[in-house]
Amino acid sequence: MHRRGAFIVAIAAAGLSACAGTPAALRPQAVQAAAAEAKGYLTGPLIQALADAVPPPPVAGSPTDLADKARSNQFKTLEDSDRWLLATAHAELRPPLALQHFDCALGVRLGSAATPNLNRLMQKLFDDSDAAAELVKARGFRARPVGDDPARRPCQRVSEAGRRGASYPSGSSTVATVYGEAFAALDPERATEARRIAHEIGLSRLICGMHYPSDVAAGEVLGKAVFEAAAAAPGFDADLAAARAELDAVRAAGLTSPACAAERLALATPLP
Repeated sequence: MHRRGAFIVAIAAAGLSACAGTPAALRPQAVQAAAAEAKGYLTGPLIQALADAVPPPPVAGSPTDLADKARSNQFKTLEDSDRWLLATAHAELRPPLALQHFDCALGVRLGSAATPNLNRLMQKLFDDSDAAAELVKARGFRARPVGDDPARRPCQRVSEAGRRGASYPSGSSTVATVYGEAFAALDPERATEARRIAHEIGLSRLICGMHYPSDVAAGEVLGKAVFEAAAAAPGFDADLAAARAELDAVRAAGLTSPACAAERLALATPLP
């Protein structure tokens, strides 16, 4: 099945259809505002409400769970391929280093001290999205593919505790989606490319054996909800404007990533 078709099936099975947009229960106006938290843009109660609106993981042995496991096994064929190597890089999701995943999509060179406002914006968004995903994980445990199959090779170094960690939702996909939405807001002309890379980071977590398709689908929906809520928070617009000025300055400097040719090659790898 074509990769986008597979994701549409996974999202529909989980009751998370992206076609309808962000579910009403996940929109910021559906929850109560409270005093701002120190780390990110969102309040503790708002983060909790966003997490509470995410459906539970698929029941073990259910059709969705079995389909997830069958699909996950297909990704083993990509081990040691160019796409596998790209997935190892995508495992890094903390700013500022993670911002380099979007270099080629945006036509710039990111992840440096030259963009403190951009780095700060993305750190706040990381904190909000990571906190929301962790709250969902704590509510209902689902094992990772590398946890279900101890012989499964992850594409990154994983501790035993990490192998036994919770898979649903994909926190990496949640964070990547928030980054993608933020870059789309910062550079609307390249919004499609930014969102594509965010989705590819989610696919990388499937290739790595760290998440199942339903985990990534849920993470993408949660990430969009987190960004929508953060974008409505006090101070966000000013932070976005400051980050956009830095992005424009970096682009004017003309620096681009030498890794873009390799990325294009890796992303052209057919998925199983």
